[in-house]
Amino acid sequence: MNARRAGLVVGILSAVGVMLLAIADVGRKSPGPVSTVHGRIAELAGGNECASCHGGWFGDLRSSCNECHKDIAAQITDHKGLHGTLAPALAGACGTCHGEHHGAEFRLVNRLAFAQAGIPDPQQFDHKVVGYVMAGRHTQLACSKCHANADADVLPEGGKRFLGLQQDCATCHHDPHAGQMQVACATCHSQETFVERSVPGHDRLLRIDGAHAQVACRECHVADTATALERLQPNVLREARQCGNCHETPHSAPFLAGNAKLHGQGVAASCAVCHPLDYTKFSDPRTTVDPAQHAFGGFALQAPHDRPACAQCHAVGRPFVERHPGRSADACAQCHADPHGGQFANGPFAAQGCVGCHDRERFAPHAFDDAHHARTALPLDGRHGEAECVACHKEPAEGQPRQFAGTPSRCEQCHTDVHAPVFAPVAAKLAANPRGTCAECHGATAFANVDHAAFEHGRTTGFPVVGAHAQVECTDCHRRSEVADPHGRRFGRIERRSDQFAGCVSCHPDPHAGMFDREEMPRVVEGRTSCERCHDAASFRALPHGFDHAAFTGYALAGAHTALDCAKCHAVRSEPDATGRTWERARGRECSDCHADPHAGQFVREGKIDCTRCHRSTTSYSVLSFRHDVDSRFALGEAHAKVPCASCHKLEKIAEKMAIRYLPLPTECVQCHGAEGAPRRRNKG
Repeated sequence: MNARRAGLVVGILSAVGVMLLAIADVGRKSPGPVSTVHGRIAELAGGNECASCHGGWFGDLRSSCNECHKDIAAQITDHKGLHGTLAPALAGACGTCHGEHHGAEFRLVNRLAFAQAGIPDPQQFDHKVVGYVMAGRHTQLACSKCHANADADVLPEGGKRFLGLQQDCATCHHDPHAGQMQVACATCHSQETFVERSVPGHDRLLRIDGAHAQVACRECHVADTATALERLQPNVLREARQCGNCHETPHSAPFLAGNAKLHGQGVAASCAVCHPLDYTKFSDPRTTVDPAQHAFGGFALQAPHDRPACAQCHAVGRPFVERHPGRSADACAQCHADPHGGQFANGPFAAQGCVGCHDRERFAPHAFDDAHHARTALPLDGRHGEAECVACHKEPAEGQPRQFAGTPSRCEQCHTDVHAPVFAPVAAKLAANPRGTCAECHGATAFANVDHAAFEHGRTTGFPVVGAHAQVECTDCHRRSEVADPHGRRFGRIERRSDQFAGCVSCHPDPHAGMFDREEMPRVVEGRTSCERCHDAASFRALPHGFDHAAFTGYALAGAHTALDCAKCHAVRSEPDATGRTWERARGRECSDCHADPHAGQFVREGKIDCTRCHRSTTSYSVLSFRHDVDSRFALGEAHAKVPCASCHKLEKIAEKMAIRYLPLPTECVQCHGAEGAPRRRNKG
């Protein structure tokens, strides 16, 4: 009985010991930081919740892994996929391949993990293991081409590294058939290339050889048609199509209808009348057309066109559209040499062709008159109507056609620009006139006839005549010359102070001597530059936009200065100076330049007085910013702080002027209170 009791006690104590060890084990600290993917999970973020992965008293690592990685657990259970092919012991030992606690940057899927699974090189992984036969171009691809996260150091949240793909081609490749194909991709394509095709049974409808072997499937099986590839079904034959069902004919509808009727066939099947199926191309030289068929094309072979051989009009070896352009009897230039070198292939006469200027029976003489010329870029009006044709259409060089198209038609192409280079900056605007830049102001009769109302000074010269400028005559700036220049011009040019136009200073002297054009000055103020930053064209005296004193002078007007009239600092001149200046310059920027020194020079330092040391206020000098304890040599103690200022700073004569004494003053006690031993009273306040 005692032995049994002793055994029971030992058992209980053992159980308690095991529990204590378990509790101690559960409370262990993490051997290292977990990876980033696991660290994103709230309960694993600190890396100390061991039981979450390693299981508590009744769990283990494998169960915890399977709880999150259900797709991997399913592989192991179903014996599918990579994990389903592993030995049971290895498949259940997750930590063997995917170690943890190696830091946030550690990849759980790495070469070691593959090696543990019997795959030394992940790049050589045999996809047959997962039920996919990889061949052709697929073997040349990097893993990441299909598995986007294959090389990712850290998987995106919710992402998969290798799982989640389907073996259907459209999973990775764009499906040009939009999922409408009824046959599998492998029916027509291999893994080597999508271009390769193999369609058994096609010869029962059409042999894929000869010319037909050179065309793509889509050329016959056009999308959204009854014969589209998307509508093909395995082992289902369709009715054979006729030539016209696939080939777009270059012939006209009348030709097709007439030819089909002539031979008693339908239009779609009538191609074979001229183009037998054993011809390798439609342009086979054995192809012929009789006069009756030719007439169906809209060009009856009547005299004199009935005499030439076919090849004289339809040159052998050229593309169909060149050999058979569908000409009419009036399309002369398509057979006859063009003496104009193609100059009339475009333009107002292109639609009429040769018969627009020539008779149908002969080319000479031409019928091009003034009415025809009016349809060109240069109507023959004014003095132009007096010129001979050869004046503009000169004799060509030998072997070259006379120039008609492209002959100069704008004023500036024939006449010298007497205004150059004044209007060069606005040349693009003037060029908008189809007759030329001169036509904006001049007519075709004489250059002296100027439409003054049409001349916009601002748009044409870039200088709007407004304000004071609008009150002067043109000749005040453009002084007329008594003698014409070589071009006949008498209208004077502007006399500028420099060759380049630079705004107001081109004509007016700068009274500010360049002060406001320095590098640190504002170049543009609300879109205005130069003098217009402050002035307008009405008067230099006016300041319609105001004046930013701080920006242009570096001296901001504040406090009492803002209420002053400008003349308080800038005296008004009785007469302008040589530069036109009407205001004097300010006396200076320092307080002492304008204000008298009430301290009789006590605060002069190196020849200057810095008033702001004590008077920082811009409103009144009576507002002091002086701190006796900081700004002087004598700190005010408890007693001195209660003494009136005037007790120490008294009015006296300084430098022949009555002023309050501030400097120098005694700083030692005995200098004000007497020698040692003299009776003193303490301030009991």
